[in-house]
Amino acid sequence: MVDRINDIAWQAHQGSVAAIIQILNERLANYGVRTRAIFANGVLQILCEASTVDKLEQSSLVKQIQQILESIGPRNVRRVNINSRIVREQQLLWLEEITRESENQLLWSQEIALAKPNVFQQLITDIREHKTEPGKSNLPKSGSSTFSLFTNTNKVRISSWQSMLQVSTFCVVLLLLFGTIYVLLGGKLKNPIQPEKPESVAPNQSSSSLLEDPFAAAVRVANYASASGKTAKTSAQWLDLAARWQRASELMNTVPPSHSRYQEAQIRTRLYRKYREAAEQEAKKTPSLFKHSSLTSFELVAGQLGEYPLT
Repeated sequence: MVDRINDIAWQAHQGSVAAIIQILNERLANYGVRTRAIFANGVLQILCEASTVDKLEQSSLVKQIQQILESIGPRNVRRVNINSRIVREQQLLWLEEITRESENQLLWSQEIALAKPNVFQQLITDIREHKTEPGKSNLPKSGSSTFSLFTNTNKVRISSWQSMLQVSTFCVVLLLLFGTIYVLLGGKLKNPIQPEKPESVAPNQSSSSLLEDPFAAAVRVANYASASGKTAKTSAQWLDLAARWQRASELMNTVPPSHSRYQEAQIRTRLYRKYREAAEQEAKKTPSLFKHSSLTSFELVAGQLGEYPLT
């Protein structure tokens, strides 16, 4: 495992400004941009310099820096202010210079906010970082180093327990929130894991009652057929009408004897069958067969039977 002292990415993740600058300069070198940075007043101030203005295009450079910093995930760094200017000689107090004369010193300046790292990912990272590295001796060389070793170990344990406590608190809050919603809804929430049980049927309730009443279904089909019979003209329309009357007759014939309208259903079964036959006759007719008649066979049959389908 790489020694932490020489691990630049780990140091940058811990919040080392020097390590952050080194990573930024390595990744922006191909674009001709160099950076300097200072952490002041809770804001990471970054100065980007290049030889020409085109290398400091604001939108693309800000996007690149934000992606780099979020991949590093530096601790305790959330606000970043990015400044840019044409390269100048080294200035130790460059932040004071650009703060005092920002209009003359800078091409542009933009503050961004880094995305907050995931709590669970942060916990996993902490646990991995706090594990003892294999192949290294942890034996102290002196009393002072022994004290330092135990102190650092305690810090690691405390930090790990703090992270675990944060996750536990987050889970408890979620459970309390879910419980509150459950109580407010009166316990109507269903367990998403447990499959739903089918509703039981009462002993005196037949299974056929769970389906649509065949009498009502037949009447609905008959009403539609009756309305269509008033506008049917072509042979195809009459055949379609005949099929609907046949369907209505079949449905009505399935009404059980226990039904309150069973006797009426038997009459309607025969009635709908007559309508079907009349519609089939109309489909077979040619124009010459009813030149002298103003009534169709369907209307004549309906008149003979004395009724259209009732609702």
